[in-house]
Amino acid sequence: MTDKNQELVTPEGLSKLQEELKHLTEVRRKEVADRIRQAREFGDLSENSEYDDAKNEQGLLERRISELQRRLRNSKVVDPADAATDAVDLGTLVTLKVLGGKGGERKFRIVGSNESDPAGGKLSHASPVGKAVLKRKVGEKVKVATPRGSTEYEIINVEAAS
Repeated sequence: MTDKNQELVTPEGLSKLQEELKHLTEVRRKEVADRIRQAREFGDLSENSEYDDAKNEQGLLERRISELQRRLRNSKVVDPADAATDAVDLGTLVTLKVLGGKGGERKFRIVGSNESDPAGGKLSHASPVGKAVLKRKVGEKVKVATPRGSTEYEIINVEAAS
């Protein structure tokens, strides 16, 4: 496995992936199999839209299960407790100040790309802002090209995320 295929996740992110996989394999597979069984009882499969829908759902479900299994195989857990707080890293909590009178300060936890939730204060290390601040230290300024235009940030604080 190369680093390119590796997915960085926090312990919390890994747990969510495992929970989703468990739910899909133990609960959803059974539900879809039951739907297919019931649809077969309606008769002629060539003109049975219930059966077609259930088979399509099964295909999507199996694709999602395969994707989750691949992601779990390729995941590398980065424990926030191990993150150094002298620079922004995966698992740290960073306080950013928007420069140029455009706004105040925002705190973000730097997480893996599939755990991202900017509204919830979780910023992907692969996002434009995440890439710009990664490995930077308190006091450094970074300029980020975003869809809304260029924005400059100053790193106010870096701490271990709890």
